[in-house]
Amino acid sequence: QQPEPEPFPPPPAGYPFPPYGGSYQPSQGSDDDWDDDWDDSSTVADEPGALGSSYPDYEAAGGGASGRYRLSTRSEPSLGPRGAGHPPGHPHPPGGGGAAKSSATVSRNLNRFSTFVKSGGEAFVLGEASGFVKDGDKLCVVLGPRGPEWQENPYPFQCSIEDPTKQTKFKGMKSYIAYKLVPSHTGQQVHRRYKHFDWLYGRLAEKFPVISVPHLPEKQATGRFEEDFISKRRKGLAWWMDHMCSHPVLAQCDAFQHFLTCPSTDEKAWKQGKRKAEKDEMVGANFFLTISVPTGPGAILDLQEVESQVDGFKAFTKKMDESALQLNHTANEFARKQVTGFKKEYQKVGHSFKCLSQAFELDQQAFSAGLNQAIAFTAEAYDAIGDLFADQPRQDLDPVMDLLALYQGHLANFPDIIHVQKGK
Repeated sequence: QQPEPEPFPPPPAGYPFPPYGGSYQPSQGSDDDWDDDWDDSSTVADEPGALGSSYPDYEAAGGGASGRYRLSTRSEPSLGPRGAGHPPGHPHPPGGGGAAKSSATVSRNLNRFSTFVKSGGEAFVLGEASGFVKDGDKLCVVLGPRGPEWQENPYPFQCSIEDPTKQTKFKGMKSYIAYKLVPSHTGQQVHRRYKHFDWLYGRLAEKFPVISVPHLPEKQATGRFEEDFISKRRKGLAWWMDHMCSHPVLAQCDAFQHFLTCPSTDEKAWKQGKRKAEKDEMVGANFFLTISVPTGPGAILDLQEVESQVDGFKAFTKKMDESALQLNHTANEFARKQVTGFKKEYQKVGHSFKCLSQAFELDQQAFSAGLNQAIAFTAEAYDAIGDLFADQPRQDLDPVMDLLALYQGHLANFPDIIHVQKGK
């Protein structure tokens, strides 16, 4: 059997905002389609505590008993040089604007389909963000050994994905696959369908425009109840879940916690949490209000150095994306040859030895028995070698390709992230 994936390494430090990728497009297809009342448009009252997180709030610097902070960029003076006019404690590139290679003024982007525009980055920079930020919504950036990074999750946890089972509804008229999730911080199992994962991915991709939300395993319209496909998807979701749980921001998101902890049988609680996540006001330009950056001399970054690092990272991700694509193609082709070509050729040799063995069986001389047995054993050995070749990709190439698929999802996200970071 294929080994289970090891925990995904935590996101790299060294950039103010660990990466994200672009605008979310809901996946389409007949696999787990949206034909039931899970996603109906009926209104469910947002009751207090319907989506409460079990995690304590970040450390607050004032804010009164309510724990809410009114933040806005509207009252700021003209932005002028880049880096001026930002509210205290929010991301901005320190250092003189005149020394930077980029333009010294901020103007509205005429391309309204730009990632920088769609993510809310432009609206934030132009002073159009305004909202109340609760303690639990604050995202703290700290100075790590390799540069700015997200503050670690004080309560780390893991979540296993086990026992995918085929279930039915509407008296057997509709079938789907449900996955059992067991978070370590609750110990309570819940069952989720692929469309629940798809919904969660959409919410996270929309809420965090500067964080790379890994892509889910691809949908499949046909053969989705076949054992090999179900097993492969479960392993892909396990890699995805390992990364999500290890991320210091995504793991603490209310929508993610709701996904992990809401009982599978409590439809009302699920809908309440779902609606609350969909009505989150801290998205777009307001998301940037939730980011709290370190202050002091050690937190000042040189704009030219930052842009140089971003450009270097851009070149690295482009090359890695090309290399990963090449490796994926080469490895898949090699695995195909092992499963089909290599196995077939070895079994052809085995069949030839078997025919020779059968020929010797026609000779009734006693001294031929030992030689005949040796030839028959050789035929069986070649057959077994062919089977080993066919099974080998499950032991090495398949796990590598599963992990590579997760990285390829990140690499597809980085161009949009870098676009937001550079503010163009």
